[in-house]
Amino acid sequence: MTKILLIEDDNRLSAFIQKGLEEHLYSVTSISTGYEALAITQDISFDLIILDIMLPDISGFQICLALRERKITTSIIILSALDTTEEKIKGLQAGADDYLGKPFHFEELLARINAQIRRKSFEQGITDSQKYADLEINMAEQSASRAGKTLFLSPREYKLLLFLLKNRERVVTRTQIAEAVWDIHFNTHTNVVDVYINYLRNKIDKGFQFSLIHTVKGRGYLFKHKEE
Repeated sequence: MTKILLIEDDNRLSAFIQKGLEEHLYSVTSISTGYEALAITQDISFDLIILDIMLPDISGFQICLALRERKITTSIIILSALDTTEEKIKGLQAGADDYLGKPFHFEELLARINAQIRRKSFEQGITDSQKYADLEINMAEQSASRAGKTLFLSPREYKLLLFLLKNRERVVTRTQIAEAVWDIHFNTHTNVVDVYINYLRNKIDKGFQFSLIHTVKGRGYLFKHKEE
């Protein structure tokens, strides 16, 4: 069961969020202060953290910074009434993965939680350093190379490559790619997946002995070492 840490000092709001998430089969631990958050995250590993900014002791920004300094990579969603662009930027720069202003719709919070969990789930399939055929991924450095040649990838291309590598040797649909890499539902009128597949092909396949990305007509794409 996915474990969520909820850090919120408004008891009514905290109870509302916890009840809603538990109805969706999440395990929720609720606390109300920043120092509690720093203490509990030393002993327990959570899958996701929902964090208020205006807490009674220390700010959510300080908590974010402290967790990231401790190399805790758990996804953090800030949930705050401080909803200006400046505050959002400050939260993301402090290490948050997402920022949702109050008041909010529970369905949107749930969707953002699910998006973060999807993102983490496919990243967990990649070790710090992994090889496939003549391709090598270094997660710590967020770099990639093929046959010893460094591949210069944009952040989105790198995320797409990670998804394909985790799902290697099985067909993935455009919908699966869009939801995992862009956190969106696929729109049949959008060719963004095909465009980025072509970008990636030009960087990891063009000029090499064999291709790794293959089109499966009517189904999607296959990442596989397959001699031409």
